Amino acid sequence: MRRLFLAIGLCLLVCCRHSSGRGDAGETLLPAIPVTLPDGAVIRAELAATPADQQRGLMHRTRLASDRGMLFVFPEAVRRPFWMYSTLIPLDIIWMDTNHSIVFISANTPPCPPEKGTNCPNYGGSQPARYVLELAAGAGAGHGLKVGDRLRF
Repeated sequence: MRRLFLAIGLCLLVCCRHSSGRGDAGETLLPAIPVTLPDGAVIRAELAATPADQQRGLMHRTRLASDRGMLFVFPEAVRRPFWMYSTLIPLDIIWMDTNHSIVFISANTPPCPPEKGTNCPNYGGSQPARYVLELAAGAGAGHGLKVGDRLRF
């Protein structure tokens, strides 16, 4: 009987932890959707659809698994430069048009830790984009992503 209560308690602890929206490093996780790459790989991408979520992005994260990412969804396609302020890990940043076709890739974009202040460079933004996908650095090249490829989500 005692083992049963311990098992139930452990299950509740694990279930509550995952439903709280917190990851292993304590970061807040957003709802995620599958993004299928041209090579058939599937990335679980957190959706950053609100201005607050988009501003926070992947700030303060200490790691990002190779099969994870963040998909920024904007209401219209315009030029959208990104910066890496308070981002602690390098990322591949992929800009897409309204048809989910890649228009620009910033590979291995370096982090810009908070101690640099707001003196972080901007990346991309030369082409109108409605969607931006952030992946772990090297994931884009690992999947052979290139301008013109279309992602499914």
